[in-house]
Amino acid sequence: MEITTRPAITVSERDLERLEDMLAGLPDDLPGAEALRDELDRAEILRPEAMPADVVTMNSRIRFVVEPAGKEMEMTLVYPRDFTGSPDQLPVTTPAGIAVLGLAVGQEIEWQAPNGQKVGARIVDLAYQPERAGDYMR
Repeated sequence: MEITTRPAITVSERDLERLEDMLAGLPDDLPGAEALRDELDRAEILRPEAMPADVVTMNSRIRFVVEPAGKEMEMTLVYPRDFTGSPDQLPVTTPAGIAVLGLAVGQEIEWQAPNGQKVGARIVDLAYQPERAGDYMR
């Protein structure tokens, strides 16, 4: 996955630690692993208590618009271990999951899909963010 538009992103220390532990246990050639590592390497890292309330963190419930389809979706960003196959879950190891992690409401990101098509996402709202709710263990 090649991200063609790279807006600034913010990740909590807790999410960074959990994501790095997860990545350490995955095969290096797993699709998306390198792209997720690249995104984490460029992220601004904050303590969970300091996370802005409008930033997508792990286990956040996100409303976003996918382009070029213009389709609005609401999904929860989850770790692969928590993915049950539910259509309202977005694993962080997928291109869309990697793309939305750390974005703030109003930000957009664009990446190139495997078929060569450019795909984008714009964050519309966060219905739930664990840090905003004071849930620092999720």
